[in-house]
Formats: sequence, structure tokens, C-alpha cells
Amino acid sequence: MSEHRRKPPQPQGGGRAAARRAAQQSSGRRAAPGRGATSASPSASHGEERPYGGRAEARRAAQRGGGRRRVDESGTGGRAARRGAAGAAAGKKRLIDYPRHDKYGWRRWMPSWKLVAGLCIGFIGLLMVAAALAYSMVVVPKVAEAATAQNNVYYWADGSQMAATGGEVNRQIIGIDQIPREMQDAVISAENKTFEKDSGIDPMGISRAVFNMARGQQTQGGSTITQQYVKNARLDDQDQTLSRKFQELFISIKIDSTMDKPDIMAGYLNTSYYGRGAYGIQAAARTYYNKDAEDLNASECAFLASLLKGATYFDPAGATEIDSRATAAANRARAEERWRWILDEMVKDNRLPAEERAKYTEFPTPQKPKKDAQLSGQIGYLVDLAKANFMNNYEGMTEKKLAQGGYEIHTTFDKKKVNALEASIKNIYKKHIKPEERPEDTHVQFGGASVEPETGKIVAIYGGQDATKHFTNNADATGAQVGSTFKPFVLAAAMRDGVRNPELGPEQGPSERTIVDPDKSRYNGANKLKIKNYNGSIWRNEEGKEWLQRNDGDESFKNISLREAMIHSANSPFVQLGMDIGIPQVRKAAVDAGLLETSLVEANVPSFSLGISDPSAIRMAGAYGTFAANGKQRDPYSVTSVEYQGKTIYTHEDKAKTAFTKAVATNVTDVLRDVVDDEEGTGKNARLPGRQVAGKTGTTDDNKSAWFVGYTPQLSTAIDMYRLDDDEKSGKKREFLKMYGTGDRDTIHGSSFPSEIWQTYMSKALKNAKIVEFDEPEELDAEAVWGGGAVSPKPTPSSSPSSSPSESPSSSPSESPSKSPGRPSESCNPWEDWTCEPTGGTDAGTDQGGDNGGVTTSPTTSPGTDSGGGNGNNGGGNGGGFIGGSDGTE
Repeated sequence: MSEHRRKPPQPQGGGRAAARRAAQQSSGRRAAPGRGATSASPSASHGEERPYGGRAEARRAAQRGGGRRRVDESGTGGRAARRGAAGAAAGKKRLIDYPRHDKYGWRRWMPSWKLVAGLCIGFIGLLMVAAALAYSMVVVPKVAEAATAQNNVYYWADGSQMAATGGEVNRQIIGIDQIPREMQDAVISAENKTFEKDSGIDPMGISRAVFNMARGQQTQGGSTITQQYVKNARLDDQDQTLSRKFQELFISIKIDSTMDKPDIMAGYLNTSYYGRGAYGIQAAARTYYNKDAEDLNASECAFLASLLKGATYFDPAGATEIDSRATAAANRARAEERWRWILDEMVKDNRLPAEERAKYTEFPTPQKPKKDAQLSGQIGYLVDLAKANFMNNYEGMTEKKLAQGGYEIHTTFDKKKVNALEASIKNIYKKHIKPEERPEDTHVQFGGASVEPETGKIVAIYGGQDATKHFTNNADATGAQVGSTFKPFVLAAAMRDGVRNPELGPEQGPSERTIVDPDKSRYNGANKLKIKNYNGSIWRNEEGKEWLQRNDGDESFKNISLREAMIHSANSPFVQLGMDIGIPQVRKAAVDAGLLETSLVEANVPSFSLGISDPSAIRMAGAYGTFAANGKQRDPYSVTSVEYQGKTIYTHEDKAKTAFTKAVATNVTDVLRDVVDDEEGTGKNARLPGRQVAGKTGTTDDNKSAWFVGYTPQLSTAIDMYRLDDDEKSGKKREFLKMYGTGDRDTIHGSSFPSEIWQTYMSKALKNAKIVEFDEPEELDAEAVWGGGAVSPKPTPSSSPSSSPSESPSSSPSESPSKSPGRPSESCNPWEDWTCEPTGGTDAGTDQGGDNGGVTTSPTTSPGTDSGGGNGNNGGGNGGGFIGGSDGTE
């Protein structure tokens, strides 16, 4: 203890007891200080302390003393007296005892149970009064208008009517006596177990739905069947707002009190939407099972009840035109799971005997969708495409709401171009595809799309032979790989983003990269080229195997420019170029051009640059259109405007983005022009007399798909061809088939039927159009890049520096080839004959072009060393195979 603190004087003669007795005395008596006690005299303020326990005892005295006044003539307990006065003030009890009069500290602020109970009762009372007022004021709307569907009218680009279709053609109201009891029970078990007992709403059901949803379990909806009936048939306002929910709540209560339960059930089942344009249970029974509702069995009823959860995601036929996740396979899996669950729930609810449930072991697969007769041919595909475009771009529009009709939808489709595209493909079918004569001609499919580069308008598509018979739109995503038509995106990335410096890390900024010149650069075009990472290390897959890239027909090319590689569709240069750029950058260039990222494979493998992804024909035409528009990208669209009840509710807005500079885009176009114009170009069959054409062919591994995508300044068109066995009756897994022998041709390439169709269609589509030429290619700030082990074509025998070689990016010399083991022998000199394939090599194959990945701006190393690349045509030695990717990508 500090020596500066004074020890309090010890009480004399029972000081504590005296203080205690003084505190216990009434406030009207004078407390005599105990013997030796220290009073609260002025000396206390000068450092003298009060007696031990003085304040506490005084406080207790004040609490017990109530309103009586204590007087201490000596001043002892003055502060305690003040506390007593405060206590007396707090002791006044009020009507609402808060803060509480007889509690102190934090207890004083805790409400009593009486206060809490009173507030709750008052709040509930106010709610009941408000509910009673709302209930008395609500008016039940009439049925009919909200539940009656109208036609939707679709128009061609010229304003003429294309099709009129809507919900009214597929609705038949039936009575409750015609609705099977099993259907009613299935809906009750799945949607509202308390339907027959509740008063139109089910607070416990809402709470249970929220709880089960939080636990991630299968759940009934929070709304009762009565509420859903009100929403379907009584309310025009379908918005999910709080006011509409309250309105629905009170109308449901009033409906329940004025209508019998069977009538509510009949109303609900007759107005609900079951998908495929079917409103009501009778239309649904006809649409899915081609029978009347009263003939449905319990299993079929359970499936139809599952559709009420959302037909888009539970119709086994799929609805990818609305949502890419709603594939046929995914929808069937969801439908089967919910179908089983509903049947089991019916058993639990004693609505279906267990022995009858045991009969239903196989899913009652519904019949395939049938189109309206007016939607045959290409019209059905056009309507579906326009419908999906409108729904995806107009907030709040749903399939169900659109099916109610009343919309006038103006499209971008050009009737003459649609007919011309269909006629061009039908001509190929008629002349060459004969499935009755050749099994190789079975399951042959074509798809196509034509887009205006300057606007993004989809002017024509070919979706299949007949929308009422073949339901998949071949112009949309089909799963067919695009092959070498993907290479222009690799070239665009090389000219926009450049290749990486081998001496730096993988993440390199623009200043650290080298922009590639398509003419001055050279890449190794050898067949079975060993592919390397950008830094020179050999690329290996997850199994540790190397990649030896093959060219179409196993053709080898010497050091080749990227322009020549595109003309001949050589694979090796573009695979290595993609690795030098970085697959993520190539992917980004493709997405920037207009392809959907979801259509591109996620794996960063060498074959990515060869088109192992499967974009749609629409997106491919749009992406090539970005080059035609000098780098301006616009998403393809098919709806210009929509009117509803005389008012325009939607208008397309042009949202152009700059994907590439004009220099990059015009140089890509210039290279693709040579693919068509050059005598050795793979796209020469697509020439249009008097018009400039740019394009690219594509053929995939094992001849499973073939493409031609090309464009003029005014129009970009993609044509694809493939064989796809998707016949469910065959029992086989959906798969793409090889096209060897198809059309009585040994192999199918993009240069065959697809380019022929393209040429025929574009000749008709542009027959009277003005002749427009492409802009001249602008100068690129690019350099010569030597990749894939490409070396100077004119090396000198001596080790001294030579003059700058032809087309070499620098004057750095190249030494004469080494004669060390594993290198080319004198009998096979690569400098004299680039097509020779010398003997030797290891089991893994000889090096195919430089340990550094072949990315240099100067061929400074010896062609006979490992780092220089040796001969680019060794073909992998005697033991090296090739793995993955495209085997013969054109």
C-alpha cells in the first residue's frame, strides 16, 4: 500500500454496529454518531474517508425508509439522504409501470410478464380488427378474363403475319365428376394435405414449407390449393408483391366460405398450366397421353400433378429453348423423382392402397410433343426462337403468362431468306442423302443460321426438316463440335493479346507479350508435332502422357505462316499457337466475339484451339459477324418489338460492344478471304462470283460433324452437318455417328456439303443486294514470331553469323544441323527436303520443335540442338503416339 494513502481510522466502541442501528432508525429520529465514528464532515472532502460500510448502509436505509425524511445534524449520511429522495421519486407507481418503480439497475428496464402479455394481446387485437376490416372490404373478382387465353400473333420482318398461336386452342373445362379421384388425391398429397379441412389458407403449411426449404428437403408449396386457384383464375395481377399476396390471402378466405371444396378443386385443375400450351386437366390428358382426363390412372395422375410444380423443368421432352438447364435428360430425372414421391405420399396419406402403388414401377412416359399444323416446316422453330428471345429479354415474362396470349410479336425473320436456306438444304437431301439405300445416310441432320453483322438480326435459320416431327432446333445448341471453324478466334487472340514471353511467368500483361504478325510469323506445321507449354516444357495430360498433334490426312507442312496454316487448315500451328497465347485468352477472345461461355469446354487442353466446343450455328454466325463488322459485337436477336393490348411493351435495344480493334478484325477477315480465294484453300467451294467472301471450314474427330461459316460485309451464315442417333425408341444412348461414306462420299468435310449449301443459299439471299467490299486490313503493331520449333528456312553451313534470312525476324544466325545421335542424318537433310522423316529417336518420339515451346522473336538457337527444335517433321519418332483431341480436324 502506498505510503501516501491514509489508513481509515478504526471505529471506536462498535462503530459498524452503531452505523447499522442508525440506518435502521426511522427518518424522523436523529441518528447519534457512534463512539469514535467519523461523520460526513467537511473534512471528508479533504481526503478523510467515510466509515467502513457507510455508503452501503446509508443506501439500504434510504431504501427501507420510504418517504420518511432522515435528519442528521452532524451531516452524516447527507449523500445517503439524497439517494433516499431519488428512491422516493422512483417509487411512484404509474399506469404503465415502465421503467419499473420497484426495481433498480438493469432489472428496472426489464418489462414484467403482465406488460408483455398486455402488449401481445393488444397487438393481436389490432391485427384482428384490421383483418376483419380487410375481409369485409375485399371483393371476389369474377372468373373468366384471367383464365381465358388468347392468340399470340407472330409477324415476319416485313410486317406480314407468320403464325397465330396461343392458349385458347388447348383448353376444355370439365366438371369435377370427370376428374379422376386419383388426380385430386395426387394434387392434395403433393400440394396441400389440409385442403379438405383448412379455411383457404394454411399458416402451418406456410411455416412448414419455409422450414423444409431451409433444410433442403422436398416440400409442398406454402400456398393452399384455394390460394393457387385464386391466383390462376381470379386475379389479373400476377406480380409477386406484398399487396397482391395480402389480396390473395383474403380472397382465398372468402372463396373458401362461399364455394364448396369440390368446386374449388375443379376450378384449380381446370385453370392450371401443365406445359406444352395445355391449360386444364382435360387438355393436359390429351396433350401428354392422348386420352380423356377421366381415363387417367393413378400413375399418370401423379406425373401430371408433378407438372404443376413447373412444366418447364418437369416435362420429359425438355425445354432448352426457354432454359438451357431444362434438358430432356435432366427434366426426366426430375419428373421421375417427383412422380415417385407423389405416389409414396398418397400411400402415406391413405389416398392410395399400397398394393396398387406397387403396380406402378415404371415411369408413365408421355408421348412426344405435337405441334400445331400451322407450325410445321420451319415456322415452329422460328416461333420457338422468337418466344425464347422475348422471354429472356423481357423482365417478368414467363412461359405460362405468354401462353395466355394477347401478344403481337414482331420478328427479324426474312421470309425469302428462310425459304432460300430451307430449299438449299432440301436440295442436298434430295440429291445425296438416301437413307433407304445407304445405312451411312441415316440420322443425317443439317442446321443453319444467318445473321446481319451490322445489326445482329437473325434473318434466317434452318432448324430441321419439320418442327412438328423433329423437335430439336438444329440452329440452336445441338452438341455438334465446331472443329477448325474455331481457329479464327485463336488467330484473333494472337493479334489482340499476343504470345507470352518464355522467360516470364504465365500471367503476363500486354506489355510483356508479343503481338503476332500472321504473315511474317512462322510455326511448325509438322504432322504429329509434340506440343509444348509456352515456356518450353512438354505438355502432358493428367496421366503424364505427351501430346502429338496430327493434321488432317496426316499431312505435314514445313515452317508455315499462320495465313498459310489457315488456308490449308493445318492443325499443328494453331494448337501450339493456342498454348503460346494461353487457352484462357483464346477462350476470352471467342466469348468476346459472341460465343456463349457455357458452350465452351472448361478444360485448358491443347485441343481447345481445334474446336472441341459446341456453340450453336446462331452464335457461330454472330461471332463471325463480329469480324465482318470490324470488331463490333452484337448478340444475335430475333424480336424487334412486342405489343400487348395496343401498347408496345418491349423494343430491342442495340447494345454493340467493341470486341476487337478494327486492325485485328480486318486482318482476320483478310486471312479468311484467302481460305476462299486461294486455289488451295479449303473454302473455295463457297465463292460468290463478283462478291468478296471470308470463311472457314471445319471437320471434327472421326468425321462426326462438318461446318462452314462464312460472311460477306452484309451477311454472316453458319452451316453444320452431323449424324445424331437420338431416337428414343431405339433404346440407344444419344450419340454422334461417323460420316464415312455418308452421301456416297468417302469422308465429309466442311468443304463438301456445308460449303455447297452455304454457297447456294448466299447466292439467293444476296441476289439483288448491293455489292459491298470489306475494308482494307489496317496495319498491325505486330512482330514475327517463330513457334513450335519453326526454324529459318535458309540456314548457312558455317557457325558464323549470316545475313538476315528471308522473312526471318532477326539477323541472328543459325548453325548447321548437328550429326549427333537422334538428329537427322545426311541421308535425310531437312534443309533440302522438309518432307523427309529421318530415322532414330526415342520411345517417346523425337523433339518436335524447341524445348521453349517455340515462342521466340528470333531463331537464335541451332536447328540441330534440343532448344532449337531439330526437324519439325519427325512425326514423333518410332514410339510416340498421339493422345486426345481431334484426329483429323480440318
